[in-house]
Amino acid sequence: MSTTTSSSAIDTGPTAASRAERSTRARLAPYVVLGLALWAAVTWLVGLRQGALFVVGIGFGAVLAAVSFGFTTGWRAWINDRDPTGLLAQFLAIALTMVVSIPLIAGDAALSGAIAPLSVSLLIGAFVFGAVMQVADGCGSGTLYKAGLGNVFSLAVLPGFIAGSFLGAAHLDAWLALGSLEPVALPQTIGVAPTLALQLAVLAALATWVWMRRRVTDTRWKGRAVYAGAVWLAIFAVLNLVIAGQPWGIVYGLGLWGAKVATWFGVDLAANAFWGRPAQQTHIAQSLLLDVTSITNLGLLFGAYVAATWRGTASPRTTATPRQWLAGVVSGLLLGYSARLAFGCNVGGYFSGISTGSLHGWVWFAAAFAGSLAGVRLRAALGFKA
Repeated sequence: MSTTTSSSAIDTGPTAASRAERSTRARLAPYVVLGLALWAAVTWLVGLRQGALFVVGIGFGAVLAAVSFGFTTGWRAWINDRDPTGLLAQFLAIALTMVVSIPLIAGDAALSGAIAPLSVSLLIGAFVFGAVMQVADGCGSGTLYKAGLGNVFSLAVLPGFIAGSFLGAAHLDAWLALGSLEPVALPQTIGVAPTLALQLAVLAALATWVWMRRRVTDTRWKGRAVYAGAVWLAIFAVLNLVIAGQPWGIVYGLGLWGAKVATWFGVDLAANAFWGRPAQQTHIAQSLLLDVTSITNLGLLFGAYVAATWRGTASPRTTATPRQWLAGVVSGLLLGYSARLAFGCNVGGYFSGISTGSLHGWVWFAAAFAGSLAGVRLRAALGFKA
């Protein structure tokens, strides 16, 4: 009797697993077909490079959503719970991207790094961004990938982010007039090998420091998936650099979307100090599919939704009070505006800044993390869960 029951149980397991696998494949199949159709359409309309960047964007979104790789959450988990997992994964992704990207940029004049000046606007913008991203529960990539999941709160944050990015770029020259120093590209200042050695040493020191001060034994990131995600993010970041000629970024594309909307409503941007520049006027006039940042952003949205569908986490339920909804909309506007003042969000300023050897990336990290220390308290005061 017991032998029969045991045998039956053994036979049932693989059958259930097979059914689950078939169900997953059935859910994914339409999106795979749609993804191929979108890639073919992009490639046909605007060329192979943009088609390839769309695929890279899908990769970014799929990785971020599949392993819940969040810059914002990683910082908050450390601040509130002394959980180092998210920070360690970020340091790993930056280090891996850096050891490939910096030599590539040094050896190819067609490639450029995320190099930006050291300015008052950088300090203010990064601090504000670090604070409000905790309220919005997402930075640039986090807001995009969660919007791709169908997260209603992030979908409410995103329009403000777009508007803020547009306005921040429009006002950037006035902020730079407050004072700035020339950009410092470490590979050009001290050399490629010293830059790699110095930055790897700093990342290792930071990783050791957060690990030694950890308190939690049960992290929200189970297993090693988040570290595998860090490796994949590094791979896609290098591909983005090689294909686009510039590092991974988020915010410029969102600001360009805002500029497009403004012109649709009859706003003349020709006289604006930023959007009136010939290169920007060209970008506004042409298809968004031709912009290297926009095309990866669009791919990221799609990739996140596909990954969430695979995991069964698409369209998560969101509950918030009216005050929290208002805070989300306002934080979106501040996210976009402050990111432009700081020359990027967690991706363009922190991740790509450090991984391509710009000193401003380290300043961005320090100022934004200080902002997050205040932001987690503001988040708690508004009644959001930790």
